[in-house]
Amino acid sequence: MRSVSRVTPPAVHRGAVLAGLIMVLLLAALDGTIVATALPTIVAELGGLAHLAWVVTAYLLAQTAVIPLYGKFGDLYGRKRVLQAAVIIFLVGSALCGLSGNLTQLIVFRAIQGLGGGGLIVGAQAAIADVVSPRERGRYQGMFGAAFAAASIAGPLIGGFVTTHLSWRWIFYINLPVGAVALGVLAATLPASGSRTRHDLDWLGALALAGALCASVLVADLGGNLLPWTSVELVSLAVAAIVLLAVFVRIERRAAEPILPLRLFRDRVFVIAGAISLVAGLALFGTVTYLPLYLQTVRGSSPTASGLELLPVMGGSFLTSLVSGQLISRRGRYRVFPIVGTALASAGLLLLSTMGPATGRAALYVYLLLFGLGLGMVMQVMVLAVQNAVPYEDLGVATSAVTLFRFIGGSLGTAVLGAIFAARLGDAVDIGVLRESGRIDPAVFMRALDTVFLAAAAVSALGILLALLLPERRLRESVAAGAAREQGSTVPTGDPLDQVSRCLWGALSREDKRAVLTRLAARAGLDLGPASTWLIGRLGETPGTDLDALAGRFSVEPALLHGAFADLRDQGLADESRVLTPAGHAALERLVAARRSALGELLADWSPETHGSLADYLRRVARDFAAQAPA
Repeated sequence: MRSVSRVTPPAVHRGAVLAGLIMVLLLAALDGTIVATALPTIVAELGGLAHLAWVVTAYLLAQTAVIPLYGKFGDLYGRKRVLQAAVIIFLVGSALCGLSGNLTQLIVFRAIQGLGGGGLIVGAQAAIADVVSPRERGRYQGMFGAAFAAASIAGPLIGGFVTTHLSWRWIFYINLPVGAVALGVLAATLPASGSRTRHDLDWLGALALAGALCASVLVADLGGNLLPWTSVELVSLAVAAIVLLAVFVRIERRAAEPILPLRLFRDRVFVIAGAISLVAGLALFGTVTYLPLYLQTVRGSSPTASGLELLPVMGGSFLTSLVSGQLISRRGRYRVFPIVGTALASAGLLLLSTMGPATGRAALYVYLLLFGLGLGMVMQVMVLAVQNAVPYEDLGVATSAVTLFRFIGGSLGTAVLGAIFAARLGDAVDIGVLRESGRIDPAVFMRALDTVFLAAAAVSALGILLALLLPERRLRESVAAGAAREQGSTVPTGDPLDQVSRCLWGALSREDKRAVLTRLAARAGLDLGPASTWLIGRLGETPGTDLDALAGRFSVEPALLHGAFADLRDQGLADESRVLTPAGHAALERLVAARRSALGELLADWSPETHGSLADYLRRVARDFAAQAPA
């Protein structure tokens, strides 16, 4: 292992750094959904209706394959350098997508874009650690999560607007100026180095997993459509998928740092939560890909209007994601949310399968809202359940794995539902007619789309059964308070200590400072008020400090600090020169020990005694009880 000193940017530059990171995250979030409302127009111009799903699948597959590696690349080569490389790859892919002359080219270029997109998500999340302290990180991670969710919601609307008023090609071209600005800001302001760690990159594992996924998706997409199920090509792909999956398992058993440790599969919560995440990803990406087809082809909506009509899905998901996090934090129970969520999503999908050309707008919005409300109760709660279940050393990789399952579900979902759509559509559609008029018989389309939504409802119903099997374990308070609120929709960095620090500071930032100091003094066996407890910490850090200057620095009434100092002096804990006496130093150490014990209880069975890095971290945090003054 080798490390270099961390360079924290001045406060005046921090805002610029964060703005650049948020722009990077917006690019990745937008391109996950922005293409949905442009798909009918793309197919009308380029053809290839039967392979429409691959425009989404190629991006998700490439993104899924590289996400586990980007975090380690950043640790090894420096987060700034790796993030810049990811932005450049993403922008090159975007430019090529806009220049595509046929659907095959667009699919290939979307894969290139996805190779960069995976790095944007992970890189932006990891780079924040080089800019802000752990105490502040929870707040900024919350901002990132909100930005990601907002971009995901706005994606279909922006895609529809751009397609209507410019061209579908501009949904890719608009990335170029935004990405160029973000690249310039990060180059000028992001610290060039942070702590770096040597890793044994699991190249073979990542390649085997990517190969197995690609082969599986190809089987789902081509089987029964372009290739008979018994054809040599299709059977060969199926065998390849099985063999590569077996190879992946064998590699993960021997890898020094596996991208998916097999020991996690011994935990029932992890297995079930991963399966539910896969189902949720399949339902979300698969359904959102085909809803614009219904809205534009059957109802005759414009791309812009179809983007607006998708807002109940995204808005409902965003709303229940926030509300479920709040309720879990207060009540400490999470199992009911995925049960209710998968039931609502299944009901919404089942109702969507009954739609036709005459379905009213109000009914449509209710169906979409039910689906979105259900999804919001599932996806982030699965992150919480896994974080609450796994040992400390597996915290980061398990969190990443659940998110990985969601992306895998999205990749498989768009392919599987695309295969169902193409099979049902059959030879009933003349693609030449679609290319010339942009319209085909709505009744023909509805027969295919009804089956797509019905299949998605069946998969979502499987999620209900899985959710009923999900065990509910006692919540670790730091995770309950932090993860459910601050994960947002982003991909975690995979660093266990970073996960703990964000969650822990999130919990501490919501505590009443006076009450904390009062409990701390009582726990240490000291007869001190909150102001005196805080002041003894400040004097321990800066002996002889001027009380009036200290009051101005922390916006505290000077009389309050003078009274607190008199209390410390009368108890023999500080002398007239505002320096702690030996008795004062002993009292300070008792406060630090009490603080560390209280923090250890927040982490429940993540025992600091068995994890050196966590123990060191708690020792540092325990001395920070005087960082903020009580009001």
